[in-house]
Amino acid sequence: MSLKNPVMTASGTFGYGIEFADFVPLDGLGGIIVKGTTLRPREGNDYPRMAETASGMLNCVGLQNKGVDYFCEHIYPQIKDIDTNMIVNVSGSSPEDYAECAARIDALDRIPAIELNISCPNVKDGGMAFGVTCAGAASVVKAVRRRYGKTLIVKLSPNVTDIAEIARACEAEGADCVSLINTLMGMAIDIERRRPLLSICTGGLSGPAVKPVALRMVWQVARAVRIPVIGLGGIMTAHDAIEFLMAGATAVEIGTANFLDPAVTVKVRDGINDWLDAHGCRSVAEIIGTLRA
Repeated sequence: MSLKNPVMTASGTFGYGIEFADFVPLDGLGGIIVKGTTLRPREGNDYPRMAETASGMLNCVGLQNKGVDYFCEHIYPQIKDIDTNMIVNVSGSSPEDYAECAARIDALDRIPAIELNISCPNVKDGGMAFGVTCAGAASVVKAVRRRYGKTLIVKLSPNVTDIAEIARACEAEGADCVSLINTLMGMAIDIERRRPLLSICTGGLSGPAVKPVALRMVWQVARAVRIPVIGLGGIMTAHDAIEFLMAGATAVEIGTANFLDPAVTVKVRDGINDWLDAHGCRSVAEIIGTLRA
C-alpha cells in the first residue's frame, strides 16, 4: 500500500472521515483510519468516559459502534470514493471475532487495509488484552491472516514490558505493518467526591504526555522488525511527526490533536514539506530512520 504523504489519522479521533470534510481536504491525507469496528454492535461504556489530564486526555469510550454489517451497508458507500487510503480499525473479543470481521471487510473493494486493535480484552483468558503477550498477539494475527488478503496493520499496546518482542511475534504471523502506540492505561480522581473521573475507573491516556514513551517504542520496534512501522502518540506538530520519522516510522497517525484543531493533519503535512524544502530533501524517504544513535 502506497501513501500520498506520511500523514494519517488515528482511529477513534476522526470519525469516518466524512465528519471532517468541512475542515480538511480528505484526499490530501495519506490515509484515514476510521473508528473501531467490531463483529457485533457495541454500546460502549457508561458516561463519563472522557477526562482531561495534564498535557493529554483519558478515555474509556469502549469501542461504541454499530457493527461491521452496518459499516458495510451504510458507511462504506459514503466513504468508498474518497481519494485516499480508507482503513478500518478492527477490534474483537476472540481471534474468531477478529477474523470474521476482517473477512467481511476484505470483500469491500475500496478498503485497502485494516488495522487490528489488539489492546482489546481476551474474554476467554480472564480479560487480559491480546496485545500484552506474544502468544495473544500472534493468535489474533494468525487467525486474521488466514481470512484477510490485503494489507494487515497491527496496532500495538504500550502496556507491555518488551514491545519489540510483541512486534516480532506479529511479523512472524504475517503482519504487513505495525502501528504504535495505542493508549497508555491511566486514571484520574475527583478528590472532593473521592470518585474516579471515568465510569470504569481507568482509561487510555493519549496526547502530548505520551509522546516520549511512544517515540522510544517506535525507535525500538523499527530496529527489531523488517516490516514498516507507523508512529503515533502525542503528535501535535510537524516537528513531532519528523521526530517519529527519524526514529524509523515510515508514516505517522495524528489522534488527540484532532480534537483541538480539526485541520491539524494538513498543517502537519505542510509543515513536513516545508522542513524538507528548508533542508534540501527531495523526499520524506531521505529522513526516515536517520536518527544518529
